[in-house]
Order: sequence, then structure tokens, then C-alpha cells
Amino acid sequence: MSGSPAVVMRLVASAYAVAEKAGAIVRKVLHSGELGIVEKTGANDLQTLADRLAQQSICASLSRRFPKITIIGEEDLPAEEVTEDLIENGQAEEILQKSCPAEYSRLKEEELVVWVDPLDGTKEYTEGLLDNVTVLIGVAYEGRAIAGVINQPFYNYQLGAGATLGRTIWGMPGLGAFGFQLQEVPGDRRIVTTTRSHSNKVVTDCIDAMEPHEVIRVGGAGNKIIQLIEGKASAYVFASPGCKKWDTCAPEAILHAVGGKLTDMHGNAYRYDANVKHMNSAGVLATLRNHKYYVNRVPQSVLQSLKCD
Repeated sequence: MSGSPAVVMRLVASAYAVAEKAGAIVRKVLHSGELGIVEKTGANDLQTLADRLAQQSICASLSRRFPKITIIGEEDLPAEEVTEDLIENGQAEEILQKSCPAEYSRLKEEELVVWVDPLDGTKEYTEGLLDNVTVLIGVAYEGRAIAGVINQPFYNYQLGAGATLGRTIWGMPGLGAFGFQLQEVPGDRRIVTTTRSHSNKVVTDCIDAMEPHEVIRVGGAGNKIIQLIEGKASAYVFASPGCKKWDTCAPEAILHAVGGKLTDMHGNAYRYDANVKHMNSAGVLATLRNHKYYVNRVPQSVLQSLKCD
């Protein structure tokens, strides 16, 4: 299609710039030392000033440029005027230059749903586990995740003073994924990544059934999907409710763009329509390869405890 880029490409190009702005906000709040922490439902479910400001920035910036899209953000914030310094008007030129997959080239703004987690891994953020933290912006059409942007605000932070902090990964099924080096765990090893702070017997029973050689426990759904695509883990296994649609929409799109898969523990896809319930009630199972192996090893007891959406 000649002329201006397709709506979805313009949206993803904006989401890229907006995610980078949100990442900068997340860093700035941390460096200020005033995190403004409040508990939402308990000590493992926190919100900080960074969550609030980043979501305001993302939602206001995208809705200003794309007034007809539906945006669903994690944080339940009061309606208030967003200050101009939170607005990001830029677009990633490299994305605008890409050819839109034919199936998405004629999509309209009003057909798109954007799922936003302004700060995935809030608990880890407050504890200084900064590599666990991501900003997630996912785009869905007809219930499917079709594009995702993940910003890691503190990528490279272990390198100390002078290091350039942050990176942004993005992807679209049918187009590819960009901003990282795709790697796989060697085929003879099974490394499972799972929750750091939301474990229970069902979760651990399910992991044991996968017969992993190694188990990694980290925070953040976005962070775990990055582990899959960078060859640090073979499967993300979380046999419990707790994850929400804004946690999985962007990562799922990126994972699908490189041939991976994200489902519930029954092997069923999640839907990302505007009216779906937010909880991923039947857990999350994500892999870069060999998804069927992991689905087939989920114990019957685990499946019975997790109701399908």
C-alpha cells in the first residue's frame, strides 16, 4: 500500500516512542528516591508514583494521536488533566519504514485495543531488582495480540555509572521482532522460568512435572518472555491465576512473531477483546519451542484447579 503507513504501523511507532518516554519516567522516579508506594490488594500488589505517571503518559499520548482506539491500563486512576511534560508525540521512524503485513493493512483505529502495563514488576522495582522491570504496550485486533512493545528501563544497569540505560523490543506476527538477538536454550536442556513472589503448591507441582534441569524465579511477565527469546529459559510456567491481560498481550505478540506460543495451562489461547475479564484465570504457559511437550505434562490435578476463561 503506497502513501501513508497503515494505522497499526503508526500506532506501534507511537507506542515505541511512548514506551521509551515511560521508561525514562520510571528511571526518574527511582532516582528521585520518592517512590510514593501504596498497597493495592496487599504487600505483593503495589503501585508507585512511577506506575501512575507512566500510565498517564502512555494513555494520554496514545489517545491524543489515536482518539478512537480503546486503551485498557492496569492502574485504576482518577480522571485528571495530564500535564504536557508527560505527553510524547514522537514516532519510531524505523517502524514507519516497515511494510505492514497485508492482513493488518486496512485495520481502523476503532478496531484496535491497547493493553498497557505501565510498570510490570512493581514489587521488584521497589526492592532494587531493576532488571525485572518492564513497560508493556500490547495491541490487539479481534481478540488476538497482533503487536507488542516492551521497554526495559534499566537494561545495562549492572554495568554501573556511565552505561546507557534502557532498550526497547518490539514485534508483530508476520513481520518479525526487533531490538534483541534471538537465541534458544540448547535443545537438550529444559530451563523453566516462573514467579518469584506468587508461588504455591500447585505452581511448584506443575513445574516439577516438566522435569526441568533448572528453575529460575524472577519477577515480571515481560521479563520472563524476554528470557525465552534470549535463550535464558525454555518455558515460562505459572499454574495460577494472577497474571492479567496487560501482562501478556505485548509479550505474546513478540513471542508469536518469532514462532513461540503463549496459552493458558490447558493449551488454550487467551483473548484480548475490550470486554474480556482482565485476569488470566487458567495460568500462563509460554515457550519459544516445543509448546506441546509442556502442555502435555501439566498434571490433571493442576488442570482441575484452573478453570478455563
